Amino acid sequence: MKKTADVIIIGGGINGCATAYYLAKRGIKDVLVLEADDSIGHGGSSRNGGGVRQSGRDVRELPYAMYAVNNMWPTLSEELGVDVEYYQRGNLRLGKTEAHLKKLETLASNARSVGLDMHVIDGKEVKEICPHLSDEVIGASWCPTDGHANPMKTTLAFYTRSLELGARYITGAKVKAIEKVKGKARKVILTTGEVFEGETIILAAGYESRFIARTVGIDVPMTKFFEECLVTEMQPHMFDIMLGTADADFYGHQSQHGSFVFGSDSGLEESIDKSFDDLRTTSITASAGCRAIMGYIPKLADAKIVRTWGGWCDLCFDGVPVIDRVDEVPGLILACGFTGHGFGTAPAVGLMLSQMVAGEDTIVDISSLSYDRFKSLK
Repeated sequence: MKKTADVIIIGGGINGCATAYYLAKRGIKDVLVLEADDSIGHGGSSRNGGGVRQSGRDVRELPYAMYAVNNMWPTLSEELGVDVEYYQRGNLRLGKTEAHLKKLETLASNARSVGLDMHVIDGKEVKEICPHLSDEVIGASWCPTDGHANPMKTTLAFYTRSLELGARYITGAKVKAIEKVKGKARKVILTTGEVFEGETIILAAGYESRFIARTVGIDVPMTKFFEECLVTEMQPHMFDIMLGTADADFYGHQSQHGSFVFGSDSGLEESIDKSFDDLRTTSITASAGCRAIMGYIPKLADAKIVRTWGGWCDLCFDGVPVIDRVDEVPGLILACGFTGHGFGTAPAVGLMLSQMVAGEDTIVDISSLSYDRFKSLK
């Protein structure tokens, strides 16, 4: 087995796979992806509700989220040769109270400040867009260019195409440490003791990135959060839009198959006491998510749940990821702390990471996502 590469990517999720694809596409084919689990996309990439959204994001994320929606997602199925089930039919973020509407107006105003078409509409307009919602909904933010896609199909499409272009993957390769050689990040050491060497190392391993980065003296302020999802049995077609709520009770959409896929937030996640490798949902949190969904979509009250699943998100301290070369560790690029927002921006992130490796300017300015933003100002 070849133990060297021009670029080593730690993490075989959608960001890692997309980066491998865009590197190989531009001719940097000596790329090695190390994935800790036995399957690709086992982390957050297969454990989310598939939102391809711009609305509700921090303004620091919006430039590359908007770039992905405007320039990449519409042709991604054709480019990758796989139907990623991308629908661009808009996103309603629902509100039931005046406090909800105030929060939504703030989000919409911030989004408009950077050029996104997003505004708040009243309950009548909400029902015109989606008549299946509860009468308790008094308004919503509306972003007509938002949408959704299939997370697993998209991740595996990037994986397959990057393989075809020459990238290599090793699964079951849990990274223990990065090691410097003459002051530069050079070696990646597995828990088995195997050592790989690369000219550039990209760390895109979710929350595990924090422990790996510490081995070269870097600490990204992140915490972990257990995100849960569920899928219903097939239902009659109701809508193609993406839904969310002002309080983030749930988000989701109806799939091409007819089932509904939702991510939900019970508010109890931080009280969950279990190990990092335990991905089971609980009766307490899953049922809370179901009650929230029924409160907004009454027609789903009798829908049977086919399965639930969960996974750990890497929540960055200030809500946006770190995507940056690290001055203190030449040769290392960080791409972590996506805070549950990483799926929809993955094409743009993969492209930008490939540009960083090539020494080019990124498609949009991401200086606000630098690691240096956490340095003391005193």
